[in-house]
Amino acid sequence: MPLAAAALTMTISTPVYLDNHATTRVDRRVLDAMAPYWSEKYGNAGSTSHVFGWEARDAVESARKTIARLLGASPKEIVFTSGATESNNLALRGVADRIEQRGHIVSVATEHKAVIDPINRLARRGFDVTWITPRQAPDPCAGFVDPQAVADAIRADTVLVSVMLANNEIGVIAPVEAIADLCRERQIRLHTDATQAVGKIPVDVASLKVDLLSFSGHKMYGPKGIGALYVRRGVRLASQIDGGGQERGMRSGTLNVPGIVGLARALELSVESMGPETQETRRLRNLLFELLRDSVEHTTLNGPELERDDLRLAGNLNCSFRDVDGEALMMSMREVACSSGSACTSAHPQPSHVLRAIGLSDDATRASLRFGIGRFNTEEEIRFAASCIAQSVERLRKMR
Repeated sequence: MPLAAAALTMTISTPVYLDNHATTRVDRRVLDAMAPYWSEKYGNAGSTSHVFGWEARDAVESARKTIARLLGASPKEIVFTSGATESNNLALRGVADRIEQRGHIVSVATEHKAVIDPINRLARRGFDVTWITPRQAPDPCAGFVDPQAVADAIRADTVLVSVMLANNEIGVIAPVEAIADLCRERQIRLHTDATQAVGKIPVDVASLKVDLLSFSGHKMYGPKGIGALYVRRGVRLASQIDGGGQERGMRSGTLNVPGIVGLARALELSVESMGPETQETRRLRNLLFELLRDSVEHTTLNGPELERDDLRLAGNLNCSFRDVDGEALMMSMREVACSSGSACTSAHPQPSHVLRAIGLSDDATRASLRFGIGRFNTEEEIRFAASCIAQSVERLRKMR
C-alpha cells in the first residue's frame, strides 16, 4: 500500500462504505426518535381500548402527516408497507387486479427488479408489455427516458405506465412530470418507483402528477423493513395482503410503529439538509471520478454526464475499468465496500441489465462498479478509496 493510503488508514475507519444505493446507515437522530416505541410506548396501533394503543396510533398518524406534508400529499394518500418492493407490487398488481380485461403495460428496460418481476408476472397472466429502451451509451444522457418514447409506446388499450424517478445503478433522473402529462391526457395510471429519489431530490407528488409513488426508509438513513406507497385520492387498488384491513383495507398487518416513526424522521431530516448535503455528495462524487480517471487508464463513466445535475443523482457514480472483472475487483478490495449493480440481484449474479439496456457490451458491463456516496462519507475516505481501487485495478490487469 502506498505511503499516502497507509497514512489515511490512521484517520479513517475501514472498510470505507460506498454502497449507499444498496442501503444507508441509520442516522442517530432517527434511532433516537424510534427508541421509545420499542420498549416504552410499545402498543399496537390497532388497539383502541387503552392508552398503549392510543399512543401507538397517535405516533403513526403524526408520522403519516409529516410524510404527507413533505411529499405534498394528503395523509390519507399514504399507505405504509414493509418497503419499496412491497409498495411496487401493491401498486402494479393492485391496479392490474382491478381490471376485468387484460390490457397493455408500458415500462422501461432499466427498471429495478422490484418493478420488472411484478410486470413479468402480469405478462404471464395475459397482459401485453412494452419495454422502452432509454438513450444509449455513449450519449451524454445515456439512460434517459424520452417522453416521446413513452408516447410512442402507448396504445388504445394501455392501462398502466411505470417509470422510475431515479435509477438505482446509474442515477439517471426521469422526466416523470412530462410523462404524467401524457398519461393524464389518456386517463392511464402512472406509477413511479421513487426509492432512490425520495430524500435525495425534491419530490412533490402534486408537481409530478403521478397516481402512485413507492419509496423506502433504508435508502435515506432510516430503518429497513418500512416503506410507503402514495396512492392518489380516487385511485383504487386490489389489496395484496388480506387480514385485519389496516391501511384502509389496502395493506393488512400490524403496523410497524417504530419503523413508521423512523421513516418520517428520516424523510424530515433528509429534506431539511437536502441542499448542502446534495452539494457535498456531488463534490465527493466528482472528486472520486477525477481521482480514478487520473490514476486508472481506460476508466469510463456509465450513465449521464456528471455535469448534468438535472439528470443524475448527486451521490451516484458508475464506472467501467477496461480489462478488469468487476466482481474480482470488488473481492480484491476489502478496504472499500461498493457493488457491481443492484443489491437485490446479488443472489443471481449476472451482467447488469441496466448497463446492458443502455448499450454496454457484456465485457464493459462486467468491468463496471457502482459507487454510492452518502451523508457520512468524508473526503479522506474518498481519497483512500480511490487509491485502493487504482491499486487493485493495476494488480488485476497485471495478472491477465
